[in-house]
Amino acid sequence: MQDQTIRLVQDSFAKVVPIKDAAAKIFYADLFETAPEVKPYFEGANMADQGAKLMATLAAVVNGLRDLDKIVPVAQALAVRHVDYGVAAEDYDKVGASLLRTLEAGLGEAFTPAVREAWTQAYATLAGVMIDAAYGAERKAG
Repeated sequence: MQDQTIRLVQDSFAKVVPIKDAAAKIFYADLFETAPEVKPYFEGANMADQGAKLMATLAAVVNGLRDLDKIVPVAQALAVRHVDYGVAAEDYDKVGASLLRTLEAGLGEAFTPAVREAWTQAYATLAGVMIDAAYGAERKAG
């Protein structure tokens, strides 16, 4: 991943951190509205706790983008665990789309086309390795 891409993702995420609870609520509201078929994955979950886990995971990934060798194995293990919840390879695209809409809502004008592209690249990179780990390279989400 290019240095400029990493910098844009990290700098923009730093602006999300102060509103992380609201961002998590926006994310899940968007995800459940646009992809209601994923709601059963969260049945019985405390959504405040789930939001905190989401933001902590995003923070770890964003902060680790310069050292992918350390975060990729963790992301792969997470992906394998998500298979047990029923998560399918195609769900990664739905999550990515909700993430981008959440960032756009949370960052406003700071969510420039360059920032959108940086997040798109970073998410695609991570989602790709997660899908490979969980479902095999032949099942990559499109």
